[in-house]
Amino acid sequence: MPRDDEARHAPVPPPPPPGAGWSVAPDPDAPSDNGDAYRDAQRGQRLQKVLAAAGVASRRDCEELITSGEVRVNGTLVDWLPAWVDPQRDRITVSGEGVRTTAPLVHVLLFKPRGVVCTNDDPGDRRRAIDLVPHPSRARLFPVGRLDIDSSGLLILTNDGELAARLTHPRHGIRKEYEVSVQGELTDREIKRLQRGVLLTSRRRSRRRPSGTEDMRRHAASSIELIHRDRDRTRLKIVLAEGRNRQIRRMMAKLGHPVKKLRRIKIGPLTLKGMQPGQWRDLTQGEIDMLRRIGTE
Repeated sequence: MPRDDEARHAPVPPPPPPGAGWSVAPDPDAPSDNGDAYRDAQRGQRLQKVLAAAGVASRRDCEELITSGEVRVNGTLVDWLPAWVDPQRDRITVSGEGVRTTAPLVHVLLFKPRGVVCTNDDPGDRRRAIDLVPHPSRARLFPVGRLDIDSSGLLILTNDGELAARLTHPRHGIRKEYEVSVQGELTDREIKRLQRGVLLTSRRRSRRRPSGTEDMRRHAASSIELIHRDRDRTRLKIVLAEGRNRQIRRMMAKLGHPVKKLRRIKIGPLTLKGMQPGQWRDLTQGEIDMLRRIGTE
């Protein structure tokens, strides 16, 4: 028999494994196997909002990831909307990869050079915009909007899904200014036509319409400033309030004036002042606040 002082200091043996005559009290906050906890709005935030804020994709694309069965929360498949999660406690995976939902928000202004693509997943292994931004936070950034590979200029990279949605949604009318050089002499009549709008074929994605549905829409420039023109070339400043994929290039091609050079020089209050192609910097808090106020005043 051990003495009393020896018994007090003897190591406590580990508990037996589950199934060996004991059980663990259930966690009252743990979700049920069928995911009922994620159907309760009291749990926290909408799942697609959390994914977008974490930089996974736009909110609409995150909704498609959810409904296509790519998202699990704490190991439970969540493929319905609406679904709610607690970003501070729940472990979320997309296509088997963990999502860091508590990452700090990062907002970067990049002077994108020509020859760089704005997609994060490029099967052609070309140089991507995110490859030019070795941010010390190591946050997973994505471009806000697009500049095609032959265009240069101001591009915002962020993991802030809420701000990205504000900057890209047509409702807010974020003005974007471009310097454009086109082939040939653009007439006054053609400039007025650009301001009235040019009919272009668009592919629109909608829950009510089949994927890839085409329609004709009138695309117009908010304002046009003529810088120089002669028989061989015309230089302009063009402002768009609702930019579509390759809109300026397609409008000019429709008029018979192919774009030779295109550079985005302004988004809302942001400019490229003091920057060279390939350079980037963090946005100031004041600039971020101005972007958040756009469309709310």
